[in-house]
Amino acid sequence: MVSINATIVYMKAKHRKTLTAIFVRPTKANIKFSDIEGLVMALGGEVREGDGSRVAMELFGKREYAHRPHPGKEAKKYIVEKIREWLTSLEVTP
Repeated sequence: MVSINATIVYMKAKHRKTLTAIFVRPTKANIKFSDIEGLVMALGGEVREGDGSRVAMELFGKREYAHRPHPGKEAKKYIVEKIREWLTSLEVTP
């Protein structure tokens, strides 16, 4: 169960875990970028490929850009913090 703009949304346990991990402090360094993309899509958003490793994520009409990590799979801490701020601005909370 997730609160979005004071609306309760039900989602899979995997997406709830990812959302909770994004909001953990200190920031975790072991969140897979693909899990973040899956969370955005589960919330009804879109994920579009950009140039190189750039990814555009759009949710509720607001867009956030990030770079897909390489060669690893885990999102860098600064990316997780950026996504946390974006989700907070959209009033998405765990």
